Amino acid sequence: MNPYIKIIRPGNVLMALITIVLVALIDLDFSLPVILAIIVVFFAISAGNVINDYYDYNIDLINRPDRVLPSGQISLKAGRNYAYLLFAGAIITEIISYILTRNLIPLIIVIFAIIVLYLYAWKFKTTPLLGNFVVGFITGLSFVFGGYTINNPHIIMISYYLGFFACAMTLAREITKDIEDMEGDKKEGAKTFPILFCEKPSAILTAILIIITCALCPILYINHIFNALYLVIITIAVIIFLYSAVLILKSQTPENCHKVSKYLKIGMLIAFVSFVFGSYL
Repeated sequence: MNPYIKIIRPGNVLMALITIVLVALIDLDFSLPVILAIIVVFFAISAGNVINDYYDYNIDLINRPDRVLPSGQISLKAGRNYAYLLFAGAIITEIISYILTRNLIPLIIVIFAIIVLYLYAWKFKTTPLLGNFVVGFITGLSFVFGGYTINNPHIIMISYYLGFFACAMTLAREITKDIEDMEGDKKEGAKTFPILFCEKPSAILTAILIIITCALCPILYINHIFNALYLVIITIAVIIFLYSAVLILKSQTPENCHKVSKYLKIGMLIAFVSFVFGSYL
């Protein structure tokens, strides 16, 4: 794979793009502003991933030596400039959308998100829980960005529900990944939540987040936001989520945490599918 494609982490970017597509599917709106929003999210999340790898260079020499920057496939300077170019692409694309729609809120969200993404890579990532929360917050904010792009009050309300779900589950996954990366983080002097409070309390917190999120899933059906089909499909995701909670509580080895992280991602994809099918009867 081309290193300039690999460094943006296509899988993570695809997950972010899905948030906009899901909101668009719920409203059956694929107008030009929505298409531009998809492009904006592609640029912004790609830039965030690249600048994150730039600031994580020393840690990745231990934890992820095969990644693009530590392996020397792209120089540090080229990686930094690539991130800046992608950030600029996000802002320019959203400015074009604003000119077309005169809808200011999505532009404000994009500028705010870019600032948060940069600060996360530079400072927040090493702050216990705050760094994890920022990743979850940005994931949830993508739904809200999609809702305001469509600019339908009902869709905006739904986007907040979906944003909360994505934020909480992403937070659980980020803590799991921190447990997995403890060895390299310790050597770099990072102070992540698992390093400060050990693996078991971190695993318990992860499990609590998963259980709370699963318990809240029926609300979207009870409040008539989604139909019975949503309930059927989300049940599959809930089973995967709860199984992940059991696994992380049993063992906090890097190998097991890596497995749990993958299961959580699969569960989130299934949950996203339930959001779409739950919108139609």
